[in-house]
Amino acid sequence: MSKKVILVSAVALIDVDGRVLLAQRPEGKSMAGLWEFPGGKVEPGETPEEALIRELQEELGIDTWASCLAPLTFASHSYDDFHLLMPVFACRKWQGIPQAREGQTLAWAHKHELRDYPMPPADIPLIPILRDWL
Repeated sequence: MSKKVILVSAVALIDVDGRVLLAQRPEGKSMAGLWEFPGGKVEPGETPEEALIRELQEELGIDTWASCLAPLTFASHSYDDFHLLMPVFACRKWQGIPQAREGQTLAWAHKHELRDYPMPPADIPLIPILRDWL
């Protein structure tokens, strides 16, 4: 039985102190309480970069540009009812101050703190990649 493939784009926003922004999924959403890298579903006709730019504006109130999104890695994970394919970008340049606009909690974490945040299964393999890259 094949599962629907969901394309989601995510970003490791990295501040001047080398910390990564994490967002906690709010109550009422699947996997509520888990921490993830900001991003969201890629809509039909969008590139992963366009989706990230849109999602960062909607979820965090910040602006960035495709030229500031460096491809870093990807996640591919089967959940019970769908398969997630998630390109992950690194971004060090944006305009504005990230603010929680959709009920999520935000936290800046140093690379050695990333394992302290419970994450969805698809995000966990990204931690060692980010730790090595930062």
